[in-house]
Parts: sequence; structure tokens; C-alpha cells
Amino acid sequence: MQNKIRPLSFWEAVIVLILVLGIMGVGVIGLGISPQVPVMLALGFVIVWARWRHVDWATVNVGVVEGIEKGIIPIFIFILIGAMISTWIAAGTIPTLMVIGFKLISVKWFLPSVFIACALVGMAVGSTFTVVSTVGLACFGMGLTMGLNPALVAGTIISGSVFGDKLSPLSETNNLTSAVMGLNLFTHMRNLFWSIFPAGAISLILVTILGHTTATVSWTRIQQTVTVLQQSFKLSFLALVPIILIFACVILKMPAIPTMLLNIFVSAVLLLIEHPNLALKHLAHIITDGYVAHTSSASVNQLLSRGGIISMMPTVALIVLTLSLGGLLVKFGLIEAVMTPIAEKLTSDGKLVFAALAASIGVNLFVGEQFLSIILPGRAFKTAFQQGGLTNGALGRVLEDGGTVVNYLVPWSVGGVFLANTLGVATIDYLPFTFFSLLCPVMSLISGFAGIGLQHLKPQLKSL
Repeated sequence: MQNKIRPLSFWEAVIVLILVLGIMGVGVIGLGISPQVPVMLALGFVIVWARWRHVDWATVNVGVVEGIEKGIIPIFIFILIGAMISTWIAAGTIPTLMVIGFKLISVKWFLPSVFIACALVGMAVGSTFTVVSTVGLACFGMGLTMGLNPALVAGTIISGSVFGDKLSPLSETNNLTSAVMGLNLFTHMRNLFWSIFPAGAISLILVTILGHTTATVSWTRIQQTVTVLQQSFKLSFLALVPIILIFACVILKMPAIPTMLLNIFVSAVLLLIEHPNLALKHLAHIITDGYVAHTSSASVNQLLSRGGIISMMPTVALIVLTLSLGGLLVKFGLIEAVMTPIAEKLTSDGKLVFAALAASIGVNLFVGEQFLSIILPGRAFKTAFQQGGLTNGALGRVLEDGGTVVNYLVPWSVGGVFLANTLGVATIDYLPFTFFSLLCPVMSLISGFAGIGLQHLKPQLKSL
């Protein structure tokens, strides 16, 4: 039988959360340790603290289970993405995209072109993870071949993908936020424009400037890479079928899991058509362990030896640990004990926006899960925003600016871990170049203190 958790004081919750963040921050950022170990240590610390407060093991177990439950679908999707990456490379889809890109895109305009391309695909599919692991991966390979800074290329890909995600009615976080706030989806998306369009425009300008100043490319190297790809992979229109299939599934409103399963199957069939002598056992090995390139170029081999279900296991392990930690922080009331008193004492527009932003960013830092960075602050600040005369739409925009887009910048978060693992660039390295995610909270703060685009309740509604 679970015992009732004794009420927490504000300062006790603050001290525990600071220690948790300190353990993870010192381990990941200070010592450069893989995030799994610091998160596990933080998890152990929270459990010891809970036992010291006489919380029984049944309650601890429930907290862990409730935390992990929220990540089951994302974990399954990440496993499928690992399989999809390996089959896309083996079937020639990623190499074909790279060759087409080399022929169509000027080096000086490469980064802004990547930003726009990822934004357009993101707007169509509504998933940052899908864009980065498909079109983004091809763009990343092109950027490395051009001699650009990998962190800059990764940041540009992520910025464009997240920007497109926020423009898409298919985005899970757009739909979740509108549901939590009780808003029409398109009303919520219109509210986002005050943050995402300035952030997107500034991001595009910055990557354009940096793309011009860092473009010291060797055309010989590009031509050599194209030659290697043409010699080592089956490059054809047929190889683009998996991409066309994704857009078809989006038009048919097919959910992510069946879309990816179908895509993996079609890519595997294409691979068997291109290589009739390929043994099914070897195909299964590619899906499970990833594709290993054997070309005449060491750089191409390193770039295209990726994917597979096994490659996602470190990500899955970290997600399980992070969500377990988040589940305990929520179960023990640590997050609520800090957010609720703050929300109740704020009245001015700027202070409300600042506090809600800080809360969403804080949930990302402590829990590492996008959905919770929307749900928890949304519940805590909804009444405070209404009492302060601000609409649910105003809060919804703040939750997206501090919750959704910031998740990709946290080294131990679900988004940060996945993107770092997919692109092979550490979160802390691409963070300074992920301009869109950095600028959205800034735009939200400016809006809050200047009153630009901030929707207020009508007087009669405020008094209700």
C-alpha cells in the first residue's frame, strides 16, 4: 500500500532540484561524462532523499512507472527511426539526396538552403525527429563534405526542422498545447507567429552570414565524394520512393508508427530489388546493427555507417532513466512545490511570461520531456495568467517557446539525446548554433515586457 507523501516546503523542493541539476550539469557539461551516468546518479539521489522522508518503495515504483509510460511511444518511434536510417542509406536514398543537393545548391547559399528545406519538410510532416533523421542527415553529409563546421550544420538543420514543426498543423506539440490550453489549433498557431517568425527570420539571416564567412570548400573534394557515391550506391529516382512515401502518408494522415513501419518495409524491398543476391540474413543485420559503408573514401564510410536498432539503445537507455527521474520529481511533488507558489504571486504581464518560460525551461532541465514541459507549467500558470488578464493563447505561446523548442538544447533530454545520436554532434556543441531554439524564448520575453502580440482577456472575462 502506498503511503501519503508529506507536503513539501518551497525551499526544500528548490534545494533538491538544484542538487539534481548540479549532479547532471557537472557530470555532463563539467566532466564531459555520457549523460546516462549523471542522470542515474541524480535518480539515486532523489530516491535516497525520498526514503529519508519515509516514502515507501511502492510509491517510488509507481513514480518510475508513471514517468516511463509517457515515453513508450517515443521510444518505439526512435527504434523505428534507427531501422529507417540504415535502410535509407543501404537503399541509396540518403546518397541520392546528397548527390542531388550537390548539383542544385551553391556552397555560399548552402546553410540558408538547408534551413529553408528542413523548414518546408518539417511543415509538411510535423516532426523534427523525422526531418533530422532523413533529409537532415543527407544535408549533414553534404555540409561535412563542403568542409563546414559540423556543429554549425547540425544547428542549422535543427533550427529549420523545429521552425517547420511549429508551422505544421500535424505537429504533436502544437496539438498538445492547443488541447491543454483549450484552444482551436489554428488559433494557437496564429499566436505562435509573434515568436516563431522573428526567431525564424533572424536565424535565417545568421546562418546566411555564417555560411558565407565559413564557406572554404574544395570542389575537388565534392566531386570525389559524388564519384564515390555513384560508384558505391544505386542512385536513381527509385531510391527517392521512401521520401515520396512519407509525404503520401502525411497526406493520408497516417500515424507515425505505421508510416515508419511501411517505409522500412518499402526501403527493404527496394534494397532487395537493387541487390537481388542480398541474403535476408544480411538485410536483417543491416536493420538491426546498422549499415556499414565500404567505399574507397574513409570520410564517406564514416558518414554513412549509421543507423540500425542497436544504435538507438543508448538513446533509449537515457530516455528511460530521464523519464524515471522526471516521474519521481512529479510524483514526489517537487516540480509543483516550486511552480505553484511562484505562479500565485505574479501579476504583471512581463513577470508572468518570465516565470512561465522559466518553469517550462526548468521542466526540460529536470525532466527532459517535451510534453511535460508543456503540461506541468500549463496547469500551474493557467489560473495565474487568467487572473493577470492574459488569455490561454498567451500562455500557450510561452509554453511552446520555453518548452517545445528548448528541449532539443538539453544534453540529457529526449530531443537532445536523439539529435546528438542521429547527427553525431554533441548537444553542447550544436547548442550555440541552434539559433531558432535560442531566440524563441527571447522573443517571448520581449513580447511579455513590451506587450507586443500579447493577448489580454476582455474586462468582463477577467472579472469572472
